[in-house]
Amino acid sequence: MSAEVRRDALGVPHLQADDVMELARLQGRVTALDRGWQVEHHRWRMEGRTAEYVGADGLAWDRFARQVRLEPTVRRCFERLDPETRRWLTAYVDGVDDALADGLAGTPEVAQLGLGSYAASPRPWEPWTPLGIFWGIHLLFGTFPSKLFNAHVAERLGVDALAMLNAEGVERVEASGSNAWVIGGARTASGLPLIAGDPHRTIELPGCYQQVGLACPEFDVVGFAFPGVPGVQHFAHTGTVAWGITNAMADYQDLTLESFGHVGHAADGSPVLKARGVDGWEPVRSTTETVRVRGGDDVTVPVVVTARGPVVTGLEAEIERLVAEAEAPPQWTDESAQPRRAHPAAHSLRTPTQVEEDLGFGALLALLRSRTVADVEEALSRWVEPVNSALVADVTGRMRHVVAGRVPERDGLGAVLPVAAWDPRHVWRGYRPGPARDVPDVMVSANDRCSGGGLGVEYATPFRAERIGSLIETLGEAGGGLTADDCAAIHVDTLNGQADLMRELVEEADVTGAAAALRDELLAWDGHSDPDSAGAALFAAWRTALVLWFSDHPQLAALHEPSGHSRLFAAWTDVVAQIGAGWHSMARLGPQHGIDVSEGVRVALERVAAQADSPTAWGERHWLRPLHALDASGRAPSVPRDPVGGDKGCVLAAASAPGVTDHCYGGPVARYVWDLADRDASRWVVPFGASGDARDPHFADQTRSWLDGELHPVRPSRGVVGQPPDGTR
Repeated sequence: MSAEVRRDALGVPHLQADDVMELARLQGRVTALDRGWQVEHHRWRMEGRTAEYVGADGLAWDRFARQVRLEPTVRRCFERLDPETRRWLTAYVDGVDDALADGLAGTPEVAQLGLGSYAASPRPWEPWTPLGIFWGIHLLFGTFPSKLFNAHVAERLGVDALAMLNAEGVERVEASGSNAWVIGGARTASGLPLIAGDPHRTIELPGCYQQVGLACPEFDVVGFAFPGVPGVQHFAHTGTVAWGITNAMADYQDLTLESFGHVGHAADGSPVLKARGVDGWEPVRSTTETVRVRGGDDVTVPVVVTARGPVVTGLEAEIERLVAEAEAPPQWTDESAQPRRAHPAAHSLRTPTQVEEDLGFGALLALLRSRTVADVEEALSRWVEPVNSALVADVTGRMRHVVAGRVPERDGLGAVLPVAAWDPRHVWRGYRPGPARDVPDVMVSANDRCSGGGLGVEYATPFRAERIGSLIETLGEAGGGLTADDCAAIHVDTLNGQADLMRELVEEADVTGAAAALRDELLAWDGHSDPDSAGAALFAAWRTALVLWFSDHPQLAALHEPSGHSRLFAAWTDVVAQIGAGWHSMARLGPQHGIDVSEGVRVALERVAAQADSPTAWGERHWLRPLHALDASGRAPSVPRDPVGGDKGCVLAAASAPGVTDHCYGGPVARYVWDLADRDASRWVVPFGASGDARDPHFADQTRSWLDGELHPVRPSRGVVGQPPDGTR
C-alpha cells in the first residue's frame, strides 16, 4: 500500500494514501513529527498529568481535569462511537505512536524540562486520546466560567448589576471574535461562491490550527485540523463543497449549585457524601485521585459526581466544612442569617457530552466525505459541542447557514447564573434545534445575535458583522466581481467600533490644558487601530485609564473581595479584565448604579495627558504576545514582538485586555478564503507556521504574511514529494 507526503514551500503537509485508514495513520505520523511537543502536552492535559512533567504550574489544570472526569468521559464517548470511526481514530493514534519519539527528540521544550529519556520512549497514546485533546481544548470555551463571575457579581452587588458588566456586546475571553462570510456567485468574479473567515482565539505558540491536505480514493480535502485530532473539523474545502464556522454563542453548559451532606468515609479515606436533588437527598459517586507533582509532593484530589455532573469548583472547601460541622454543628438556624461563605460554592458541571456520552466525533469522517451542502448539513447533525454557526457552499452555487450542536431545553436562568440542583425548573428536557436556512446572496456570521440562532444570551455587538457587510458592498461597487484578494482585505480591516462611544464620551468632557488638547487629538482620530496610528495609541491609553478608574470606584469595591476560585478561571474572574472587556457597557449603564461616568472620562483624560512617556503609536503598545505552555516557568520559546494592527472592536479583532495589558494576546489564529470555482485558487495563512519545533525553518515563516494580511495558495506548489515520514524532517 503506497502513501505519499508532499510539503509545499511553507512546509504544509499534503498527504495521500490508498485508503482512509492508511491516510489516518499517515496524518498521525506527520502530526507527531511536526507538532510532537504540542500534542504530547495536550495528551498530558487530557490525562490530568501535566504537573507530573512540568511541575506545580500544571496543578490547577490537572485538578480540574481529574474532577471534571475528562479522560473517563472521552473514553466512554469513544466506546459509543460507530466501529469505523473507532478504527479511524485508532489508525491515527497508531501513526502518532510510530513517530512521537522522533517528533519530541531535541525539541526546546523537552530540553528545557530535561525530559530526554521520557521523549526517547513516550507512553503509547490511547485510542480516545484525540477526543480528550479536542474536549480539553474546548471545555473552557463554553459559558460556565462566565457564570462563576456572574455569581460573584450577583452575590456582591446584586443581580441588577449583571447588566452593567455583562450586557450584550461584551467580548468574552476565548468566546468570541471570529468572523465568517459567504458571498454568492452573483457577486463574485468566478460566478460561484466564496467563503472566507478568521477564527479568533487566544493566540498560542505553536498555533492551535494545523494546515493539512488529505487525499485518498474517497476524498481530497484541504483544511485546518486541531493537532492531535484526525481529519479536519471547522474549516475545509473538499473540492465540491466548503465550509467555515464561528462560535454560535450558545449556552449549552449548566453550572449547578450543589448542597451536600456528610455521611462518613470509605475504606480508602474518600468522603461518603449525599447531595440534595429534585427528589431529596441522593447518593453521589466519590473517590480520590493522586496527582504527581514534579519537584513537589503528590496532591490528593477529591472527585465527586452528582446526578447533575462532576463537581468542578469549591469541592475541597465544601468537604472541609462538612467535616468541621460534623464535629461541631453550627449554631445558627435562620438561613437568611448565615454569614457570607468564605469559600466558593460547590458547583457541578453539566454538558451534553457528559450526558449523552457523545462528543460528536461521528461527524468527522462524514465531513471529509462530503460533496454537497446537504452532505455537510447531514454530517453536522451529529455535532455536539462547541455549538457552531456554519456557513456552507458548494459548486452548484447553493449556500446554507446551519447552527450545529446540542443546546439543552431548560429554564432560562441557567444561561446567566448557577442554578440550584434541587429546583425542578432546571432539569433538562431534550435539546433545542438549531436553525438552518438557505442563503440567497450574502451572509456574515460574527458572533452576533442575527447569526447565533437565539440559543444563547450574550452575543457580540453587531459592529463586526455590519462592517463586513458594508465592506462587501463597497468592494462590489468597484465592478468585476469579488475575489479572494477582496476577502483578504476584509480580514484585516482596522476600523474600531469602540471609537464612536469614545467620541461621544470625551466630546462632553469638562477639561482644560493638556487634557483638552488630548481630547482634541482623540476626536481627530480616524478610528482605525493601525500599528502606526498615534490616535489609536491615545485611545488605548485613555480606555485603560477609564477601566482602572471604574475598577477603583467605591460602588464596585465589593467585587474585589476574593472569589476563592482556582487560578485556572482567572481570565473570567479577574475584575479589571472583565471591566476592560465590557467597559462600553459600564459606560452606558454605570450611572444607574451610582457611577458618574463623566467624572471617570475626565479623570482618564487628565491621567493620560500627564503621562510624559506614553508610546506614540499603537504598535508600540500592541505587539504579538502568544501564550506558550511553559510561559509561567520562563522557559518558553518566543517570537519577535511584532506590532499588530486591529483591536477588540475591529474586524481584525486582535485582542488586548484593557486595564491589564495592551499586548496582543488573542486574535485570528487562522485566515482562509475558499473558492468554489477553483479550490487551488483558495488561500490560507496561520500566525506562525506548519511546524511546532522552534528549530524548524517553518516554525514561524508565515508570521510576516499574517501580520501583513497576505494569504498563501493552498495548493502544494514548489513542493517536495516523499515517502511516508521515517522520523526525519
